[in-house]
Amino acid sequence: MAGTKSEVIYLGDKDLNRNRNVRDQSPERQIKVLFFDLTHYNRTTQFLLCCAGVFVLYLVYGYMQELIFTLEGFRPYGWYLTLVQFAYYTVFGYIERTLEKSTVPRCIPMRTYALLAFLTLGTMGLSNSSVGYLNYPTQVIFKCCKLIPVLVGSVLIQGKKHGPMDFFAAFAMCLGLILFTLADSQVQPDFNSFGVFLISMALLCDAAIGNVQEKAMREHRAPNNEVVIFSYGIGFVYLAVIMLLSGHLVKGVVFCAQHPMKTYGYAFLFSLTGYLGIQIVLTLVRTCGAPLAATVTTARKAVTIALSFVFFSKPFTIQYLWSGLIVVFGIYLNVYSKRSKLTFADLGRMLNTVYRRISRQPTKDGTRTSLLEV
Repeated sequence: MAGTKSEVIYLGDKDLNRNRNVRDQSPERQIKVLFFDLTHYNRTTQFLLCCAGVFVLYLVYGYMQELIFTLEGFRPYGWYLTLVQFAYYTVFGYIERTLEKSTVPRCIPMRTYALLAFLTLGTMGLSNSSVGYLNYPTQVIFKCCKLIPVLVGSVLIQGKKHGPMDFFAAFAMCLGLILFTLADSQVQPDFNSFGVFLISMALLCDAAIGNVQEKAMREHRAPNNEVVIFSYGIGFVYLAVIMLLSGHLVKGVVFCAQHPMKTYGYAFLFSLTGYLGIQIVLTLVRTCGAPLAATVTTARKAVTIALSFVFFSKPFTIQYLWSGLIVVFGIYLNVYSKRSKLTFADLGRMLNTVYRRISRQPTKDGTRTSLLEV
């Protein structure tokens, strides 16, 4: 959820781009996002600039996504919207690669792209479809908790180790998510559990895709537009074949032809902001890692939820607020864990020390007695 037009990490001169073994030995790291060169900024400034881009672009993205589904009768066409979105992304990536006149050959193996395309199709298609069945803030709050499967995926796929604060954060997010969903089921007369299933499956795909992307991009040093072109291009072929065989492709074309501006027009803005956002998210994934990138996008979603209640009329209950705050607390714990070096061994020693201090207290005659004996 990524030549001067895209974020690429070049190590050395152009010849080094063709030789990964030599390139990996170069100390220079050049980081670019579209037309902007961030190389000469310190890491904190790079991170803050990327965060600002993610917030602005994805707030517009979320608004356009919800706006499309306000069109009467559009609910069954979430997968067709995904097909259109994949087509736009592929075209945008090809245009960007053409403008930068890149001659760098494909870096990532095709079998990896085949997997990335399948996972991308799953996470975006299921997410788009779930909007037709769920209150939009509920869909977003689920996506806020994608840090949980990303955390698990980073352990299983990359063999990373995480401290107790990360797991405390995951627990807080799970609790907030459950309470938010329960609140939604009480105030929404058309609450549909099938939407919960769709968005849950999208999160499972998210668990894999962020870590597969991070591992592939770090190993092969592929430019972001290459990842976009092949991931979404192959995904477009997958989905087009499936929809053609199922008959949903023709139905989607007929419906959208009746409302071209509110479907293809909105989808263009929806896809453009999403594409630009992907470039920045891929930069965060490569430079900061998948869990921290997920944290940034999760914080953005909290703002999206608030704006959704402002711009689109929908029922509200105070339980939305405090269950959402629990999720935000989980996000804070995850951010704090990046600075804290607390390990499970440290936690065990702290608990053991506290237990020894409270279990034995001095008496008046100077002896010590256990609180359990009092």
